Amino acid sequence: MVCGRHQIARICRQHGIMARRRRRFIVTTQSKYNTWLAPNLINRNFQVDEPDRVWVGDVTFIPTREGFLYLAVLIDLYARRVVGWSMSTHNDSLLLEAALEMALKTRDPKPGLIHHSDRGRTYASRVYRKELAKASVVQSMSRKGDCWDNAVAESFFATLEFELIENQVFESRTFARGAIFEFIEVFYNRQRAHETLGYKTPEQVERAYQMALN
Repeated sequence: MVCGRHQIARICRQHGIMARRRRRFIVTTQSKYNTWLAPNLINRNFQVDEPDRVWVGDVTFIPTREGFLYLAVLIDLYARRVVGWSMSTHNDSLLLEAALEMALKTRDPKPGLIHHSDRGRTYASRVYRKELAKASVVQSMSRKGDCWDNAVAESFFATLEFELIENQVFESRTFARGAIFEFIEVFYNRQRAHETLGYKTPEQVERAYQMALN
């Protein structure tokens, strides 16, 4: 059977079939003009012996039919729990500050916590560095162009992409926000077993740590 392209287009519309589009690449790390950089204090040592000693942060983007939605996260290395997150239509210092504020309020870490990220311009901004200093947080950054230095954050985004976002484009930013909130707070932190945690959830690992203290 031979079909013209207009007939194929009509059939696709009738059945709600759309071609899969290649995900557009968006640069979220802009470090070319940074005048300040922090040393790499963790050097790919992603194992820590207690919560809230090292947080790793990064930013990604989520495509929607309304445009891109940026997501910033902070992950505690001990239990791989997402302790702070925020979403915005702009990848700026306000996005990072909101994620940091959430993490500081919910975790109340001791002075000396290490905050590790890539060399993104927003992470190196004077405003963000001031917020870290106010909380007695020590800043650390990956080496130039080395994604393995922030592998835990990269792994989280890969999981988000594969288990939530793959093969779909959200109808709106509002819908995407709801889905990502549920993925982080309901599924990832409380229900998803992690191989690096002995197939336990972040919540189970943290609960076991608290019980051992008591």
